[in-house]
Amino acid sequence: MPQLDDNTQQILHDAEQGVRRRTFSAWDSFSNFALRDNVLEVAVGLILAASFTACANSLVTDIILPLVSLLPFLARNLDEKFATLKHGPNYNGTISNGYNTKDQALADGAVVFAYGNFFDKVLRFLLIAVSLWGMAMAYSRTTKDNIVKKQVK
Repeated sequence: MPQLDDNTQQILHDAEQGVRRRTFSAWDSFSNFALRDNVLEVAVGLILAASFTACANSLVTDIILPLVSLLPFLARNLDEKFATLKHGPNYNGTISNGYNTKDQALADGAVVFAYGNFFDKVLRFLLIAVSLWGMAMAYSRTTKDNIVKKQVK
C-alpha cells in the first residue's frame, strides 16, 4: 500500500478535523432548535388543533348542516348545484341542466359553473366560525378566562 508524505497526511488530518467540527456544530445547532421546549409545545398544539378541527368539522357536517338543509331554499346536496355554460356531445335537453350530476357534465366535457360547491364551502366556513365562537364563549363563561379579546387599534 502506498504511503502518503507528511504534508498530504497533515492536510487530510486537518480536513477530517474540520468536517468533524462542522458536523458536530450542525448537529448541535439542529438539536438545540428541534428539541427546545417551545418547539415541542407547538407540535403538541398543532396535533391538538388538528383534532379540534376534525371535531368542529364533524359538528358542522353531521349536526348543523342537516338541520340547515331542512330550509326550503337549501337542499341537502347544495354542493351539486351547477349551471352548464357549454354542453358536451352527450347533452340531454330534457333535463334542466342537461346532466344529472356535475361529475357527469365534467366527464362529458361540458363547461360548468359550479356555484353550489362555492356556496357550500362558504356556508361551512361561516357555520364553523360561528360554532368556534360559541365554544370559545362557553369556555370563557365556565372558566372565567376570556379567550375572545377586544382588539385595540
